[in-house]
Amino acid sequence: MKKTVNKTTLKNGVRILTKKIPHVRSVSMGVWVNVGARDESPEENGLSHLIEHMIFKGTRKRTAFQIAKEFDALGCQTNAFTGYENTCYYAKVVDTHVETVVDILSDVFLNSVFDEKEVEKERPVIFQEIGMVEDNPEEYVHVLSGKAFWGNNPLGRPVLGTRENILGFKAKDIKKYFKRFYQPERIIISIAGNLSHDRSVDLIGTYFESIKPGNSFPERITPSRQSSIDLHNRDSEQAHICLGTNGISITDSRRFAFSILNTVFGGNMSSRLFQKIRENRGLAYSVYSFISSYADTGMFGAYVGVNPSKANEATKLILYEMNRLKKVGIDKSELKDAKEYIKGNLLLASESIDNQMVRLAQSEINFNKHIPLQRVVDKIEAVTADDVIDLAKALFQTDQLSFTMLGPVKDKKPFEDMLNL
Repeated sequence: MKKTVNKTTLKNGVRILTKKIPHVRSVSMGVWVNVGARDESPEENGLSHLIEHMIFKGTRKRTAFQIAKEFDALGCQTNAFTGYENTCYYAKVVDTHVETVVDILSDVFLNSVFDEKEVEKERPVIFQEIGMVEDNPEEYVHVLSGKAFWGNNPLGRPVLGTRENILGFKAKDIKKYFKRFYQPERIIISIAGNLSHDRSVDLIGTYFESIKPGNSFPERITPSRQSSIDLHNRDSEQAHICLGTNGISITDSRRFAFSILNTVFGGNMSSRLFQKIRENRGLAYSVYSFISSYADTGMFGAYVGVNPSKANEATKLILYEMNRLKKVGIDKSELKDAKEYIKGNLLLASESIDNQMVRLAQSEINFNKHIPLQRVVDKIEAVTADDVIDLAKALFQTDQLSFTMLGPVKDKKPFEDMLNL
């Protein structure tokens, strides 16, 4: 019986992973690089994201317009994104156009010229992207919270970089960074859809086996977490609050209990935070908890946007629910419902070939192997209420809290008293 998921490693270290899904007419292809904002020095902050933009701005045989026109002529959905640990360039297309898409995507990835004129034109585009984040307080408070929680570590810097850095980057800086970090052993090509593994390797290997190995680069530094209270005064209708505490790495064996903890605490509409703060008290429209997990560390956080006069009350309620979870834990009904919610989301997501492509790559990057979805479901089912309460006790430490607020509030004292900082 043929395997559903297959993997081939080219001689230079580039890995090709495929999952054939014969009942669809589409193919989703992602070129992943295990490099992101976390690998940048303070002076380089923003380069990973700038490369993501510049890679579509012209090659030795295609202009930026030709790249866009050729993708569009295929009805192709293409984009890219940059994170702290990975960058991805992807395309989704009807299976009859796979060969052409591979040619275009390979060309932009391998042959981008990073022309100085295009760099100049792209600077204001990224300035606008930075401005969009800063104009969205719910999004911007997460940037500020990361800086407060992770400090001077690269995880505490914005993925988009700073205006000062973007203004100073030249084409030579981009080329140098690209050559140093875009090395074959860091590159994974994941494909899901109606395409066989052998055909994928034949198409892709022709292009990507030409990449020459480079020198190794420094290991990532695990940050030390720090407690703080950071108020950022802004004239706005709401006070936007992020409360961060310890999390776990993306490979930690407790990650399944972590997911259940997050779901119960603030991950959906029946969660404790949503019910307590929105439904019962009517304090907020947007309230939730979230997980930020990386290869070696992580953060658990809660967000709420409230009337500035209710900031103290909302913060007390978040802290109350943290303490209640540590002391009381969760009941059988909450545990069962959280498991069903998580499993349902996983199984629904698996019906998207884009999500299948992403999952292929992330499993390889984080675990160096494919992890079947059923195995994940089994691990979720195996979590006990004691597993969740033990994790809450380990993570919800009062001396490890980081409090960030963006809005028209200036007095730190009430929050210092609440957090004992």
